[in-house]
Amino acid sequence: MTDRPLIQMSAPRRGKPPRHFADLTHDERIDTVREMGLPAFRAKQLETHYYTHLTVDPKEMTDLPAGGRDDLAAQMFPPLMSPLTSLVADGGATRKTLWTLHDGVKVESVLMKYPERATLCVTSQAGCGMACPFCATGQMGLTRNLSAAEIIEQVRLAARASRDGELGEPVRLSNVVFMGMGEPLANYKAVMQTVRALVAPEPHGFGLSARHVTVSTVGLVPAMDKLTKEGIPVTLALSLHAPDDELRNEIVPVNTRWTVDEALDAAYRFYEATGRRVSIEYALIRDMNDQAHRAAMLARKLRERGDGWVHVNPIPLNPTPGSKWTASDPEVEREFVHTLRDHGIPTTIRDTRGSDIDGACGQLAIKED
Repeated sequence: MTDRPLIQMSAPRRGKPPRHFADLTHDERIDTVREMGLPAFRAKQLETHYYTHLTVDPKEMTDLPAGGRDDLAAQMFPPLMSPLTSLVADGGATRKTLWTLHDGVKVESVLMKYPERATLCVTSQAGCGMACPFCATGQMGLTRNLSAAEIIEQVRLAARASRDGELGEPVRLSNVVFMGMGEPLANYKAVMQTVRALVAPEPHGFGLSARHVTVSTVGLVPAMDKLTKEGIPVTLALSLHAPDDELRNEIVPVNTRWTVDEALDAAYRFYEATGRRVSIEYALIRDMNDQAHRAAMLARKLRERGDGWVHVNPIPLNPTPGSKWTASDPEVEREFVHTLRDHGIPTTIRDTRGSDIDGACGQLAIKED
């Protein structure tokens, strides 16, 4: 075993962010505006401004009384995050932003433009406690969980930037993937509150299709089963990276708590309950997990549980500074993919957008240079 930090399942306790509009339920928003001496319908107007118009600027809220508009916005929309730096790649179609949160903690998110749409890779934790040795974020350790509002604000700001053409032309933010910093299911409550805001119809949420929301996990089985019971047909992505326990114990330390078979069984239960095909994420690491016999083993395990329930995304390992881990040779990668396909497993190589700005899978770590 290589030396590495211990898994951190619980985030360190730190000062909470100020209570924000996005932290509240619809009823709590009504109660808050009433406490300010305003009628209940003002809550819906604020929802329209936040989720539909994507603004927290009182100057843009012209349907609110001018006299109390600034105070209302100040109370409901306290600043949670501000951009520190942004880097662009892929001809301006990919942008990684470093954010400073209320307590000085820093996180990153990545916004990617595709034809006629945009996707946000959203962050749910500052750092990550899962300690996967080939992942830059995993080597940071876990600083703290993000609040629901801190996650939702990333979405609002990305949706506004997409709409306003900051990626080159105006597009709609249609997809959100919880594949930024952190293990989403280790911050379950805030992530699920965010998911509900994503899929709630406007003006109570962003009005995204649940099919366009992806929640990833390294295999926290109890939380996977809890997600299954939510009944929200998001896409579940299981970051597997090895089909056998001996190797996965080494490169995905949480496997010592929940084995490969236990994680795959939980993923299959999700498919049975929702009808949504599960994605298996598999970072191809040279001479580590990229052998054809491991592809065949993975295919057998997936086929044992049924047909049509899963799709595999091999990911060429993205480089991280100082790491001994590197991507597979292209020919080895092709053989791995062909082996899976020959066994009847739908397989697509994952796009590595943003790798040159350390914005691709496994590269998010805080650098301010």
